[in-house]
Amino acid sequence: MDTTQINRELIISSDVSEVNIVLLEDKQLVEFHKEQKNNSISVGDVYLGRVKKILPGLNSAFIDIGSRKDAFLHYLDLGPQINSLKKFTKFAEDGNTAQLDMETFELEKDIDKSGKISDFISVGDRIPVQIAKEPINTKGPRITSDISFAGRYIVLVPFSNRVSVSQKIKSSEERRRLKLLIQSIKPNNFGVIIRTVAEGKKVAELDADLKTLLKKWENMTHVISGCNSPTKLISELDRTSVVLRDILNESFNGIYIDDANLYEEIKSFIFTIAPQKLDIVKLHKSKEHIFEEFGVNKQIAGLFGRIVTIRNGVYLIVEHTEAMHVIDVNSGHRVSKENSQEENALSVNLEAAVEIARQLRLRDMGGIIIVDFIDMHDPANRKELYNKLKEEMSKDRARHTILPASKFGLIQITRQRVRPETEVAVQEKCPTCDGSGKIKSSSLFIDEIENNLKYLLLDQNENNITVQVHPFIYAYLTKGFFSIKRKWRWRYHRNINIKEVKNFHIMQYNFLNKNGDEILL
Repeated sequence: MDTTQINRELIISSDVSEVNIVLLEDKQLVEFHKEQKNNSISVGDVYLGRVKKILPGLNSAFIDIGSRKDAFLHYLDLGPQINSLKKFTKFAEDGNTAQLDMETFELEKDIDKSGKISDFISVGDRIPVQIAKEPINTKGPRITSDISFAGRYIVLVPFSNRVSVSQKIKSSEERRRLKLLIQSIKPNNFGVIIRTVAEGKKVAELDADLKTLLKKWENMTHVISGCNSPTKLISELDRTSVVLRDILNESFNGIYIDDANLYEEIKSFIFTIAPQKLDIVKLHKSKEHIFEEFGVNKQIAGLFGRIVTIRNGVYLIVEHTEAMHVIDVNSGHRVSKENSQEENALSVNLEAAVEIARQLRLRDMGGIIIVDFIDMHDPANRKELYNKLKEEMSKDRARHTILPASKFGLIQITRQRVRPETEVAVQEKCPTCDGSGKIKSSSLFIDEIENNLKYLLLDQNENNITVQVHPFIYAYLTKGFFSIKRKWRWRYHRNINIKEVKNFHIMQYNFLNKNGDEILL
């Protein structure tokens, strides 16, 4: 995908308790991150934990890191150099600075992949661990002792000497150049993973990134000396900085922030990772909320509900359980008389695939996702749908796997889950029942009426339609010379009447034909 052709904007809203980060691609909402300011556990944080319990049957252990629930450490997450990490930690705790020089530090032998966790750690041991998954629902955090530090261009891996290059860098010449370059500047006993964004970068940029990560490692070793476990040794960047570090590229043309302090922090961060992009950072000063000005609130309201409308009647139903997510594709009243049933199904499924890929990114849905597409009998069509979904999912930075469609029309997806799914309340209290029920967000109500009106006028060839609504809605639709009613008449070139009905509740409406009979949708 050529990202330079996409117009990307980052909209950041901050209040007392949280920071909301929105990524727009060509004005469309594709990612939404909520960062709690008092959130004490984030992916990438490093703690000095204490082994609390060994579970031989699961070949794992519970580690006390000071959180409400103990963290879970599996044997496979110990990392091949757990013995080197333990030895280094002991030197640091004892204040033996002469032994902390990584250039001369003697690495221990890698552990076997099929060993037992009890052979390498015991109850009471103190070891540095890194958060791999934040607490989700009733589960505590998942951790690893295979510690690494992610920068903009590289990932630093202590107790290793391996240099590897992202598979997304396809040019063999560029891969060789980057590998030789990193090998010439990295210290001994540090491995490096070269990230995709390093492609084409010069040695000065990579060296600066490397030095920043090495400084982070040094700071961590200094904190270990004399501290009591459990203790946080190093905090990962906040979610805002992580998003900027991972996705900022030349296609960005605007980062807008509504908080002066955060604005200065982000400017400082941008200066360190991409000083040439400093002028795209702008402070939002308008009295109107930043999400309203950029049309974000309306998109949020329409995209986070149980039912997600795409267009032309096509919609998704999204259900969540503890074990998996299920997405059902529905065509609604989308039917083309010129096309066969198979062609209609393919058309709807291809549209749904685009929205499903966006929904996974937007809600940060992880684990197992089952998508029930409309049945198609032609294998070529099922393959086209599978390829389309893979193409759209290629924009997703989270690791994922997609299986081909089954004969039942189901496609299974697994997607990396490292933090709780993003949830947004998109329903408001019903004014007619004082909160005992829920209704659709009012920001989408007028659009819903117009969508149904458009369907009746253009698809069903109805003429002289009367829309019956609550008096409040009647006033909103008819007020002013350039009223919504008048715009609808111009837009559809049909006679449209609006009639108020006092005993309707505020979100109730229906349509009458020219004979005064109700039209059932």
